[in-house]
Amino acid sequence: MIQHKEQQGFLTFAINTEAVDYLELAYLQALNIKATQKNNRYAVIVDNATLEKVNERHRSVFDYVLSMSVGNNGNNPGANFEDEWRAFWLTPFKETIKLESDLLFTRSIDHWWTAFRLKDICLSTGAKNYRGINSTVRKYRELFDANQLPDVYNGLMYFRYSQTAHKFFEVARYIQQEWAHVSTHLKKCFEEQPSTDVLYGLTALMVGEEICTMPSMDFLNFVHMDIKFL
Repeated sequence: MIQHKEQQGFLTFAINTEAVDYLELAYLQALNIKATQKNNRYAVIVDNATLEKVNERHRSVFDYVLSMSVGNNGNNPGANFEDEWRAFWLTPFKETIKLESDLLFTRSIDHWWTAFRLKDICLSTGAKNYRGINSTVRKYRELFDANQLPDVYNGLMYFRYSQTAHKFFEVARYIQQEWAHVSTHLKKCFEEQPSTDVLYGLTALMVGEEICTMPSMDFLNFVHMDIKFL
């Protein structure tokens, strides 16, 4: 079966937990993308349990529903983060903008595709507060600072089918699977499983920050609506 069905589109993971209905977040995100973007094809990755909750209302908006098994933690509330490195092998698009499911757009970003294409893979760096000002708060980034990791955010990233992106996700898979060992070499690390930001920060450090980020393009980021930025 051919993996890639179309040239470009958006992708998110929606693996429900007891606390969060990620499927509903993805549904609202898909509606938002359809309303704001000209290039608006949308794919969602779910686990088997969440797949059972996908109904015709969802399928009327999702262009692709892709299922997979969750990571080793099974029903653990954090299990939805453990398989995000699989995005490279699951996306139906040759070019993918991968989003966290709680991210929304206020206007078209169709022109961003041209900027993203300067790289085979590009992670957003830094984040803005609701006033549009670059956040300087580092309370939740102590692990990044202590280990001099690139300040990447998984909320928004781009990758295309290429050897560079393949290598990036292979390294991410290795770090995820060897986390028990890798974490012992990090300062101020208290995560039993790496958050995706940490996972991709370490991956970017290993493959080369210059390969997978474009910090000079300040518009390639998002507003982080979190109390720590108020």
